[in-house]
Amino acid sequence: MSGSGSRGRSRGELIRQRARAQFVGRRAQLSLFAENLLKDPESEEDPAEFLFHVRGVGGVGKSTLLRQWQGAARRAGAVTAVVDENDVHGVQQALAELARQLAEQAGPLKEFDKALEQFRREQETPAEPASGEGEASVSSRVVTQAALGAASLIPGAGVVTAMANPDTAAQGLDRLRSGSRSRAQRRGRGGDEAGLSRAFVSELERLCGRHRWVVLFFDTWEQTGRYLDGWLLGLLEEQFGPAPVNVVVVLAGRDELAGRGWAPLRAQVEEVPLEVFTKAETRDLLTARGVTEPGVVEAVLQLSLGLPLLVELLALTRPSAVEEVDASGNVADIAVERFVQWITDPHQREAVLACALPLQLNEDVFTAAAQPEAGGLWEWLCGQPFVSGRGDFRHYHAVVRASMIRQQRAHSPQRWNAAHLRLADTHATWRTAVEESVPEAKRWGDPGWRRHRLDETYHRLCAHPAACLTAALEQVVQAAGQDTAVLRQWAEALGQAAHDTADAALVGWSGRLREALADDEPALACLTALLTHGRLSTRARGQAHTHRGRRLYLADRDEEALAEFDQAIATAPRNAYALACRGEAHRWLGHIDQAIADFTAALDIDPTDAWALGSRGQARLQADHYDQAITDFTAALDLDPTLAWALGSRGEAHRQTGHYDQAITDFTAALNINPTNAWTLGSRGQAHRQTGHYDQAREDLERAVEADPGDRGYAFEKLMLDTVESGIGACVEQWSQLLASPVNAPEGDGTRFFDLFRALLLEPEHNVAEATGLFLAGGPDHDAVTDLLHYLAELSALGDELANRARQCRQLIAEHAPG
Repeated sequence: MSGSGSRGRSRGELIRQRARAQFVGRRAQLSLFAENLLKDPESEEDPAEFLFHVRGVGGVGKSTLLRQWQGAARRAGAVTAVVDENDVHGVQQALAELARQLAEQAGPLKEFDKALEQFRREQETPAEPASGEGEASVSSRVVTQAALGAASLIPGAGVVTAMANPDTAAQGLDRLRSGSRSRAQRRGRGGDEAGLSRAFVSELERLCGRHRWVVLFFDTWEQTGRYLDGWLLGLLEEQFGPAPVNVVVVLAGRDELAGRGWAPLRAQVEEVPLEVFTKAETRDLLTARGVTEPGVVEAVLQLSLGLPLLVELLALTRPSAVEEVDASGNVADIAVERFVQWITDPHQREAVLACALPLQLNEDVFTAAAQPEAGGLWEWLCGQPFVSGRGDFRHYHAVVRASMIRQQRAHSPQRWNAAHLRLADTHATWRTAVEESVPEAKRWGDPGWRRHRLDETYHRLCAHPAACLTAALEQVVQAAGQDTAVLRQWAEALGQAAHDTADAALVGWSGRLREALADDEPALACLTALLTHGRLSTRARGQAHTHRGRRLYLADRDEEALAEFDQAIATAPRNAYALACRGEAHRWLGHIDQAIADFTAALDIDPTDAWALGSRGQARLQADHYDQAITDFTAALDLDPTLAWALGSRGEAHRQTGHYDQAITDFTAALNINPTNAWTLGSRGQAHRQTGHYDQAREDLERAVEADPGDRGYAFEKLMLDTVESGIGACVEQWSQLLASPVNAPEGDGTRFFDLFRALLLEPEHNVAEATGLFLAGGPDHDAVTDLLHYLAELSALGDELANRARQCRQLIAEHAPG
């Protein structure tokens, strides 16, 4: 016992190690995987397989085989990670758990950690407005002309597309900029899962450069595949970047891989079907466990049907006579009952049964479930063959848990109810403790709070399904206002309670929610179903309409969204969030007065709502009420200094009023929180350029283009800077590409700004006065003229023929443009 090798290891770990050492059967499958790890993934003759699919019925040993494969991979120098249905309700959760396990073996995954932090920050903001929408940026106004010029030639575009006020269209371009992650990503919940996936693939590439293999295991694929199937196909199709050749993916589930998406990869999948144990394998396992009496062995063969889990449970009871192996009734129930009866220590027996009730276990939950008499048995329980898990939590095998649940509910209903209520009250106590440090507005974003709330709800449903159903459905309403992964967790917990209680009403609602989750718009479908429940409270109905409105708004279905918000406010007039959401919808549609009125009404109800304050600031910024906008942004930041979008928006208000140093200070503070936001980088670059700090401007604009290469506005700003510094001769080709659009467009169709820049920069033979006259004839917006004059002033300082043309154009505009 004095050797250093024994330190830091628990009894449970030793138990599990010995169990692995005694693993019997599946020799062919073990050899298949081990031999694959010895192959070269780039060999043309016999390359290593990269995609395995283990499939078979429940209890056939899929999870056990995956654990053996994981051990083999580790011994071969691989880093590995595994997720199952307990980790996965969405892509973000799966990636976070995979990354956590990989980091434990290979060190921090800094790029992924940064992307995950950003993703979670965006999730925490309930409805982040797009920064800087109040004023179209100078580059947006110019680039918009090109877009409108091209659009005007599309049949049917007409005067709606070729609008008389290009500034309105430019503001639309800024919407795409400040959130080209726009509504469904930056402004709504969910974050950028594609960006998170790209960061994960980048980390895989780094790990694969240092390790022979990276092996990713996905267990219970029949469940996890619902959320990860599309993502995994995207990974294999390299939608998130090139996948290294020494990444191996292993799936394990009950069903065949289905769907058209898998058809192109079907030939690449190494199928590993698991059948029940052969008689020889069953006898080997029984022998290894000390069960050798021929009659008993034959009885176990008949009862277990060769399912490895049941063979293991029956073997652990050490039956010495045929009579001890009863062959009547449910096979799983018999095996589990025999195993429980075999446990002679009453505290161990009670602990095994009590710990079947929680959905997941850690030592705290174990203590609450098993009572003080079971002290010291946690490690013993973790060493049982039907208990598995990673990280902080363990869980029972589904077959074993279901059997124990059925038996306890049937044998002692009163004890069943009391145990569930005790667990519900324990989770309620833990939840209340979390609430002391997490404000109400952020509780649904806190994983610890959600876990306790979810487990509390599950246990109350199990104890009193009829009495607690409405309260549980009202929580599903709340969950539908979060991201879809959270909604799935709540729906699945309700489904588990339905399965465990067999309550008819719960079973019905579980089916309705399961069907709704399969819809293309799962949150909308779930909320629609929930609104049919006549016993929802007025408050919950108002929340349901609000969340429906929010989802419709994020789907660009603005009129439907406004109708839902109207219904929410009619149902619950003091619903501050519904008022603020309706204000945001009005703001997006350009109904600024209505937007400000709604935000103000929401703030009358809740003056501490930082988002509503910042959003009203956005509306005032759009209305050119800069001082009032700055006041609102400052008040929002006093309440929540982490609102990067409010800092950026206040910076934009300062920039619009010529206070460039204050603007740069705010943009920099925003970038300290979110360093890769393209809009903030571009805006700070503009402010630097406007103060003559060209080096800093260039750095920011280059970073903005890198962060969002699809936004032409940043390219325009950078190209203007290049032209001012290097002259038009060095930039002609880039300008030609940027301003490429038909020349002869109908007068007044929004191409005047575009034509003017094209004439100035690329067509020296074009008459400046004529081009300027065409521009002025369209009645340009005052702010667009102001920004154009700023550009012309920069071009006028170049000291070449372009400078002369820019000065002539500037003088003509100053003389003839409307004041």
